[in-house]
Parts: sequence; structure tokens; C-alpha cells
Amino acid sequence: MSSTNERQTPASDLAFLAKSQLLTSDEIDRALKRMAHEIVEHNSQFERLRVIGLQSGGVAFAEKVATILSEIVGMTIVPASLDVSFYRDDLGRNPMPKSAATTIDHDLTDQSVVLVDDVLFTGRTIRAALNALSDWGRPNTVQLAVMVDRGHRELPIRADYVGKNLPTSRDEAILATLDGVWIGTREQL
Repeated sequence: MSSTNERQTPASDLAFLAKSQLLTSDEIDRALKRMAHEIVEHNSQFERLRVIGLQSGGVAFAEKVATILSEIVGMTIVPASLDVSFYRDDLGRNPMPKSAATTIDHDLTDQSVVLVDDVLFTGRTIRAALNALSDWGRPNTVQLAVMVDRGHRELPIRADYVGKNLPTSRDEAILATLDGVWIGTREQL
């Protein structure tokens, strides 16, 4: 991705303007495989393991992690997705969030949930996800897997599994996809 390319982000009317690529798709694959092996090391009851991607950035990563986990443990791990739009605490600033589908089709009570997201920044999206999960039961554990942890936490939240720690300034933006990770800025369209 060259520095002149723009990518429309699905969650807003902002365009991402890339400055440089930080991770390639091969590096993403290696990080996801490592994270999946770490998840296996910390969980033993795979029939109770649920991988849930946060809409919209975490869904593709959750699908890939579930595929890798299925290969490792020899049983199918079906990923789900969770929309946290209406659980956010910034509805006053963004009164019309773009919502997406939640595809959880079972009670999460007594399950081990691995929430998957693309980028961990302030922690507010994860707080919203924890609130949204409560509508689906009471899991035994909730673990967090993120492709990129960029710091700047506003809440006491940390990831259990991290693809890459990338300290950034608050003015910078990160775009993480299965194709790679870029650093840049967000600009109004």
C-alpha cells in the first residue's frame, strides 16, 4: 500500500491515509498462528471454547484464528461476531452508530470466550463488548486477543494474546487487516 492510497474505514466517514506498512500478510499469519497456539496452551476444554470477533475489525481475525485453532485441536471451532455499536459510551458524540450483525447463536453460560479485535487502543470498545456479552449469558472466562496493541489505555483492560505491540502517538491511526498493518492518519472525507 503506497503512501498515496486511501482506504475507507467501515465504521465512519473518515478515510485512512497510510504512511507506511508495519506488518505484511505473512507476518500477520505468523502472529495469528502464535496466538492460536497460546490460546490452546491456556484452554483445555475446546468443546466449550468460543471465538468471537468484534464487528467490524475483529471478525476476519476471529475467523482466521478459529480456522487455525480447528487445525490444531482437531475439532471445528466456529467463529461468531459481536456488534457493540449500541453499548458504546460515546453515543453522544456519534449518535448514529453503524451497526452490524451479531452472529452468536448459543448461550455463552459456562463457555470460555475469546474476544478477537484488530486494534486495542483506549479499551472502550472492549468495555462495550463485555457489556454486550452479558446479553448472551455468563461465560466462565473471557479472554482478549488483538492483532495490534497500540497503548493509550483509558480503562484497566489488557489483552491476553497480542499479535504485535506497536506504541503510537494519539494522533496516529492504525489499520489492521489480514493483508497487513499500516500506520497513518484519519482524515475527514
